[in-house]
Amino acid sequence: MASGNSTSKRGFASMDLERQREIASKGGRSVPAEKRSFSQDRELASSAGRKGGQSTGPGRPGED
Repeated sequence: MASGNSTSKRGFASMDLERQREIASKGGRSVPAEKRSFSQDRELASSAGRKGGQSTGPGRPGED
């Protein structure tokens, strides 16, 4: 059995901070601006937000 203080050499959290930032920054640049439908169409974004709110369903606890 592994001891509690051993660390894995795998995974995002075990990378140095600079490497984590490099990888994380790619997420924001992965899709060109013209392909980001919500940034181009406020009505589409608004509609999607309403649908998301409706899909949770009526009568959720704490929302009365």
